[in-house]
Amino acid sequence: MHDSIYFQEHHLATREMVRAFAQAEVAPVARRFDDSQEFPWENVKKMGELGLLGIPWSEDLGGAGLDTMCFIIAIEELARVCASHSITISAHTTLGTSPIVNFGTKEQQQRFVPKLAAGKVLGGFGLTEPNAGSDAGGTQSRAVKKGDRYILNGTKRFITHAGVGEVFIVTAVTDPTAGTRGISSFILTKETCDLEQAKALGIGHDPAFKAMKGFRSGKKEDKLGWRASDTRELIFEDVEVPEENRLGEEGHGFINFMKTLDAGRIGIASLSLGLAQGAFDEALKYTMERKQFGKAIAEFQGVNFQLADMATEIEAGRHLVYHAAWLSQNGHPYGKEAAFAKLFCSELAMRATITAIQLHGGYGYTKDYPVERMMRDAKIGEIGEGTSEIQRMVIARHLMRQSDV
Repeated sequence: MHDSIYFQEHHLATREMVRAFAQAEVAPVARRFDDSQEFPWENVKKMGELGLLGIPWSEDLGGAGLDTMCFIIAIEELARVCASHSITISAHTTLGTSPIVNFGTKEQQQRFVPKLAAGKVLGGFGLTEPNAGSDAGGTQSRAVKKGDRYILNGTKRFITHAGVGEVFIVTAVTDPTAGTRGISSFILTKETCDLEQAKALGIGHDPAFKAMKGFRSGKKEDKLGWRASDTRELIFEDVEVPEENRLGEEGHGFINFMKTLDAGRIGIASLSLGLAQGAFDEALKYTMERKQFGKAIAEFQGVNFQLADMATEIEAGRHLVYHAAWLSQNGHPYGKEAAFAKLFCSELAMRATITAIQLHGGYGYTKDYPVERMMRDAKIGEIGEGTSEIQRMVIARHLMRQSDV
């Protein structure tokens, strides 16, 4: 991609900085964390110190004062070597912090965002439930108003940072008679499950955020991919949430989290794009080094045609991602374009990683090379933040709305 179309000097500087960090600090440990399923706290601390956990937020709110494009660049560059590190930045920023920036009061912003932006604590977003996945309007968690507080009960499923995080945006039904207009959102706080490690490293815990009684995380999911990313249930048992922790107006939870998901889709698209690029990088390197029948296998047409197809699709995906990010950054509608990017790039990541394994032959099926991990990491891109089927529904709705017929 011609850098000048979307990128200015600060974007290129961000890319070089994140790429150098990813190669030096993340690539050497990616396999170990995938094997152990440990959360990479030490690297998260380093990412916080580099400003990567608050890239798009203003310096007034403790952020790096950069923009959406820098944020998307960082996600892509990290995903080239490790999707688990990449999703940590993406989920924390888009899902855990942006709702407070976009829909919170000044007091809420000042109270929570600086700690989140600096990476002092990690954030998450509680939307999916056991019976409300693609049908987010089917939320069953309840928030009952009692005086100056709400009593929350319910369960959320597959929540990134549910264990390690301390600040969460969660949705619950406040008016069961109003459908999606009866869903509200709230800011909840709890202690990280890795309290001793967080205290030792000086990151991940802030005693200023009082743990709410009855709010806890459940068992850690044993996942196919993103294995160094923390995914668990969130459980609410008569959690008392002060009224000042309601985020936005009562009944505005659904519309606000739909806006949040639009932005999140660009993040997942960028992560998927980074995975595809990383798989391509590995495939190109391997096929130029691996010799059969007296020459590098990259010279065989059956191989180099596959490399050409991968490179072409990655270039197309990059335009979709950065066009959606540009629209978002410049205040234009971008819901359809975010869905385009998320659908195309998540499916591209699966194709590219499978092709990369094929080009590695038997070696691609072993853990000696990163392409098998990349394939496992790619699959969730077609499921999380709206499945491929939901993206097609979103796109179709936009098309019909725009039709002159």
